[in-house]
Amino acid sequence: MARRKRRVGPIVITTVVMLSITAVVFYYARQGFLSSSVHCREFGISIPKRYHIHGIDVSRYQQKIDWHEVRNMEVEGIRLGFVFIKATEGKRIKDHHFNRNWREARANRMVRGAYHYFHPAVDAAAQATHFIRRVTLKPGDLPPVLDIEETNGVSRSALIASVKIWLEKVEAAYGVKPILYTGSHFYETWLAGHFDAYPLWIAHYETQRPRIGRSWHFWQHSESGKVSGIQGNVDFNVFNGDSAAFKRLLIP
Repeated sequence: MARRKRRVGPIVITTVVMLSITAVVFYYARQGFLSSSVHCREFGISIPKRYHIHGIDVSRYQQKIDWHEVRNMEVEGIRLGFVFIKATEGKRIKDHHFNRNWREARANRMVRGAYHYFHPAVDAAAQATHFIRRVTLKPGDLPPVLDIEETNGVSRSALIASVKIWLEKVEAAYGVKPILYTGSHFYETWLAGHFDAYPLWIAHYETQRPRIGRSWHFWQHSESGKVSGIQGNVDFNVFNGDSAAFKRLLIP
């Protein structure tokens, strides 16, 4: 007796096709073809594809950095061109590695910027004076940065007033508007609508772009990158613009 051919029903065919499509989509997504980022194994993270100017930010937590190695690392055409370096905190603390990082970054042709970690409950004018005394900016440097991440229990109105004091005092000292750094949620909750005239450096991870209701200049998109010459993880950033816009932002 002849064996009857087993028919493959439409449900089985559809399932096979869908599984095949899913496998293809997953593969190309992993390669970065169907997403806004591409995974770079050497950097240990996915890099946003639409931005062309990349950088990092560092502090004493990265310990002693080999800036020659940092400057010369290149992965798939991506090189690190700028760095934000922690300088001061509160009204007395100075980062232990700031002087060396500041000197060596410039010596290795990295565009550098200095930032101050802000304590809202501490006198803002004294914090600004502390930063100004410790940081000398030169032509080609990035504007000074105010890093604000916590409220220290102060009210929203007091926080805004304190941030304004620091920004205005530092702007008067250097003749350039400082950059404001914070997280997307913190900005929208505490600062939105009060500092739109200042350049914004926004931290927002695991997203295709920062979700925030205003324009921004820098995006800290990862805190777990790897860079030659640096021990442990390091924050990665991109600049939102072309080389001409980046140059206009620098200290003249």
